[in-house]
Amino acid sequence: MLPEKKLNEAKKRVEQFIRDGIIKSKLTPEFVDFFLRNADDSLDSANALFQLSIDSEKQRYMGFSSFNGLLWVVNASYYSMFYMARALLENKGIKIKTDFSIHVVTFDSIIYYFYLTGKLQKEFLEDFIEAKEEAAELLGKQKADELIEEYFFEKRKRSEFTYDMGISLVRSKAKTSLERAQKFRREIKKIIDKRRSF
Repeated sequence: MLPEKKLNEAKKRVEQFIRDGIIKSKLTPEFVDFFLRNADDSLDSANALFQLSIDSEKQRYMGFSSFNGLLWVVNASYYSMFYMARALLENKGIKIKTDFSIHVVTFDSIIYYFYLTGKLQKEFLEDFIEAKEEAAELLGKQKADELIEEYFFEKRKRSEFTYDMGISLVRSKAKTSLERAQKFRREIKKIIDKRRSF
């Protein structure tokens, strides 16, 4: 469950975003299909990257002898969830226009309009949060590893064993992210389709 403090902070931010005109209500949703298409494209990308990353035959066939796109599986999975959240908000007639972090505004809006009102089961929101955090964690780890390898040549030798163990962890996180994104997409799509049928 999300901490009460985090929920209250999101609620206050959304109320301020509404006052500032960052979040507006509109009568007719315009971009639901656009966001759904982006969500599907992101999920397809995540799945393709995952399959290519774990299948050496596919790697050879495509000409990538040691392809590893697991980090990007996590990122593409998160983006699929992000675009599904945007589709859900758009379907409700919520327009977000900001120079501020669209990810923060989208997340807070999902809390405000769907979580606090009981319209969205907490497990789907929690999956969205975890995917976002894992994507940031893995991206930060990759950048840090690259910098350290440039400055400390010997790190590469010592990290071979760690890297092999690390790739299992990254693969596991990538698979979990992909599964969460697939579940999130299914459930949010049900909500959108139900609302569209009225």
